[in-house]
Parts: sequence; C-alpha cells; structure tokens
Amino acid sequence: MTVIRAKVVGKKLMKDGPFGTMRYTVKQMKMYRGFDKMPQVQYIYTEASESLCGVKLEVNKYQYLITGRVYEGKVYTGLCNLYEKWDRLTLSQRKGLNHRYHLGCGCKIKPCYYLPCFVTSKNECLWTDMLSNIGHSGSQSKHYACIRQKEGYCSWYRGWAPPDKTIINATDP
Repeated sequence: MTVIRAKVVGKKLMKDGPFGTMRYTVKQMKMYRGFDKMPQVQYIYTEASESLCGVKLEVNKYQYLITGRVYEGKVYTGLCNLYEKWDRLTLSQRKGLNHRYHLGCGCKIKPCYYLPCFVTSKNECLWTDMLSNIGHSGSQSKHYACIRQKEGYCSWYRGWAPPDKTIINATDP
C-alpha cells in the first residue's frame, strides 16, 4: 500500500488494455506509506473509465491524498482506494496522517457491512461506517484512528493527546 499527498500536474491516456489506462503525472508533496516499494511517485495509474473503477483527478487544481498499490513498479489506484482532495480532509485525518496512523500499522481494520459483526483477533478494529451507507466519509473515517493499545489490542482512538497506554478504549471528548 502506498499513501501520498500529491498534486496532479498532467494526464495522458495510455493505450494499454482494451479500454485504456489513465496515467496521471503527480508532484509528490509527502509520502506517508510505501517507502519500501517506491520512495518517489511520479505517476499514478487508473482505469480510463469510471465504470471500470477508474478515478478522475483534476489537473493543476488540488492537492490530493491518494492511496494505491504498487504492481510491477507502478502505483495503481481506483474507486476502491481512498483518494480525497487534501482540503476536504478533516483536521483529525490530517493529524492522523502526520502523527497517529503509524501507531496502527500492526492493526487491521475489519469492515462491517451488516449486523452482527465481530472482531476475531486482538489486532482488529471493527469499521462500522459502512452500516450507515456513508462509507469512507463516516464518523470513524473522519475522526478516529485504529491504533494498538494496552496488551497489543487495537481500538479506535480519538483525541489530540498521545494514547493512554493503560486504557484499552481511549477517547477524549
């Protein structure tokens, strides 16, 4: 998984595959995850058509947070990946990227699409935003971070101070 903050500075329709691939040229501002696979991202690839899960990014307008996967030396993103205009991220999300999310690298987020749903190991956080049909823009996504707590348990954390190591479910008002 690669996570970057970047500005799209160009795009080109590539003729590979039956429907084509869009290649976005990006100016990488910061990399949050993926250094081991690709330390600098110059291009982001996606399907040319939204009906094939391709994403549309605007050139020379916005900075984006873009997540994707590296395959054969290229970064690919799509509708199933998180991508958002940087200025539309909440303060919690921006602080999470810079200070908190790395604390959850050993944690796994488990989506819950319908009830009942449960975590099956101590390193999982149950993501319930999907239950309300809001998806990526729900309360957990906007305001919480899944991080490792006491005794290796992972849980949702919200707040500005570092997590309390003695409490499993730490939340600040």
